[in-house]
Amino acid sequence: MDQRAPRVCVSLRAPVALLGTAVLAWCAAVQADPAQFPRPPQLEPDVQFWQRVYAKVTTQGGLMHDDRYLAVVYEELTFPAGMTPRERSNVVDLVRDKYERMLRKLASGPRENLTDEESRVLALFPANVSAAALREAADHVRFQLGQADRFREGLVRSGAWEHHVEETLRKEGLPAELSALPHVESSFNPRAYSKVGAAGLWQFMRSTGRRWLRVDNVVDERLDPYKSTVAAAQFLNVNYSILGTWPLALTAYNHGAGGMRRAKELMGTDDIAAIVRNYQSKTFGFASRNFYVSFLAALEIDRNTERYFGKVERQPAEASRTVRLPYYVTAQSLAGALGTDRETLQQLNLALLDPVWSGRRFVPRGFEVHVPASADAAQLLARLGGGERYDGQKRDATHRVRRGETLERIAISYGLQPAELAEFNGITADKVKSGVTLKLPPAQPLPAGAAPRGTMPAAAAPAPADTYIVQSGDVLSAIARRVGISERELLAQNGIKDPNFLYEGQTLRIAKGAAAAAAPPAEAPAETVAAEQPRPQLESARAKPQPVSKEEAAALGPGLVPGIESAASADPSDYSVNGDTVIVQGAETLGHFADWLHVSPARLRELNHLGPEATLALGRRVHLDLSRVDAATFERRRSGYHRQLQDDFFQHFRIIGQQRHRLTAGESLWTLTQRSSVPVWLLRQYNPETDFATLRIGNEVILPRVEAAGAPAATAAAATAPQAARPGKSR
Repeated sequence: MDQRAPRVCVSLRAPVALLGTAVLAWCAAVQADPAQFPRPPQLEPDVQFWQRVYAKVTTQGGLMHDDRYLAVVYEELTFPAGMTPRERSNVVDLVRDKYERMLRKLASGPRENLTDEESRVLALFPANVSAAALREAADHVRFQLGQADRFREGLVRSGAWEHHVEETLRKEGLPAELSALPHVESSFNPRAYSKVGAAGLWQFMRSTGRRWLRVDNVVDERLDPYKSTVAAAQFLNVNYSILGTWPLALTAYNHGAGGMRRAKELMGTDDIAAIVRNYQSKTFGFASRNFYVSFLAALEIDRNTERYFGKVERQPAEASRTVRLPYYVTAQSLAGALGTDRETLQQLNLALLDPVWSGRRFVPRGFEVHVPASADAAQLLARLGGGERYDGQKRDATHRVRRGETLERIAISYGLQPAELAEFNGITADKVKSGVTLKLPPAQPLPAGAAPRGTMPAAAAPAPADTYIVQSGDVLSAIARRVGISERELLAQNGIKDPNFLYEGQTLRIAKGAAAAAAPPAEAPAETVAAEQPRPQLESARAKPQPVSKEEAAALGPGLVPGIESAASADPSDYSVNGDTVIVQGAETLGHFADWLHVSPARLRELNHLGPEATLALGRRVHLDLSRVDAATFERRRSGYHRQLQDDFFQHFRIIGQQRHRLTAGESLWTLTQRSSVPVWLLRQYNPETDFATLRIGNEVILPRVEAAGAPAATAAAATAPQAARPGKSR
């Protein structure tokens, strides 16, 4: 018995032993569809553990338990009022140490003449538990903070958003049960941030969110409960289309579709109970293992609130409408036009970040600003005088030139003409060197009746741009000659920083003429173009609650609910090495593999019996020469290449939906990517099990729908419009 325990100022209650499948019957009044959301008997103790965490134990206490077998709960701790986070942490450490020592003692000595406490702990395990099992249990003692008060607050908050969430899921053809997921993610708090940088109602990680949402230093749509809900529905839809079951698709929301595909393949089953209990992976940790069961617990409580919390009065639905701004304005001017204050406007527009509210940046042109439902859009815009409308984003006073930057590229990034920037600084292009500081002209108000910079009268508008699909072996200079424009024009039109950074299937914009070369695309706001530059990723300067506020999170102490963020990557591709082989993914060539392995392409051709003109076939397995580079290094280089490739693409484009497409005569992988402006690697990600080399008429593929990131954003209604044969609708 730990002699320090009596000195701990904390009340403790003995746990209830939940052994094996001998558990209380599940008798919810409103149940999830068991065909889509099964509740396996093997996982019932885990579900009941999370129901206890969510509905019985508040953040003033928690459970000390085994992190593999959640039926084994050693103690429930209750923290006295006024205890600091450090004091709580010390208590948790003392109690954890006590059980670790006790389990090792039970494992090493005779099981006779035990203290009452030792007998109680031993009774939590099967009667014939081995000494080895007890020693192992000593390494798996974990503390989970209670969440009941936080969950109840989330139930109250959910009233503001649940109608929109349910309607979005319905339009996407997804099960209504998924509307309970924000309870696990954020407690229905659209302001929520996690300690690892996930944000919003659906806790999108930055890299994942940027596939569907605008995320930069001015706007973070992860914090917009409307747009982020549409994005979450699309993310879940993709996961389901790839994995085929909702337990796996939900787990992939946290662990990634690629990780769950590997689990499914290695385990030889899609049974969630078998995977949760038996799958071993360095990345499949406690959060991923418990994501589905914690969702089932949240769903049970959400559907039967009175049984767990009594009468809960939920907030009324949030009521607002959106107005698309045709120009840049200050937050102060916008609030004045509405006859309200900035704080009220900020409550309605969480996606606008601190630089906007502090006046360092304008509310961007094209932004769909939320205004009270009673506001008149025409009157709002009319109240904004000419002196309050700007033709470009507010800029910092200076820009320090980084290595590789040119005057032209810097000018484009700020929505300026190169000649304008050069004249303002009294220099020529050849004087722009790394380390030089350039002055930036401030954005100017629009004259009355003038169109914003970058727009043209309809009669003078340039013809729609053509496109070119990059083919295997293409280089930028050859493409430029073929389409009849300069390399510099081609780089500028497509926001390409490195002329060597081309990939097979990439769609290039080809807009001939000086107008296209001299300015960024008309629809691209200046700050969006600026985000294309290799500058540090800026986070919001606001406090980052976890999940309510940073201060509250610190006061809550250790043990956050698991899995409060989405997967760091939505890429389902398998970049791992199996023995000495890999599966070829999109945008990969023999040259890439040779570079990552530090061997010659000829060596790989020899190893794979490839002729001098043969290319790697998408989806096929090839052998590697790992004599100079180990598998882990190769995987790191390979995944880094794809991460950069995808980051570059999603600086320019957003996914706005998906649809099933049945191949007709004359269609191929090539024509699909050319017509849809979707690169091969992205099409492959949406169809990871498809063998594109054997596509035939009548075969079905899932086509992602993309649009330029600077294009007018799709409305929520358009983004969630029903599409034919959506995955999930008929399963």
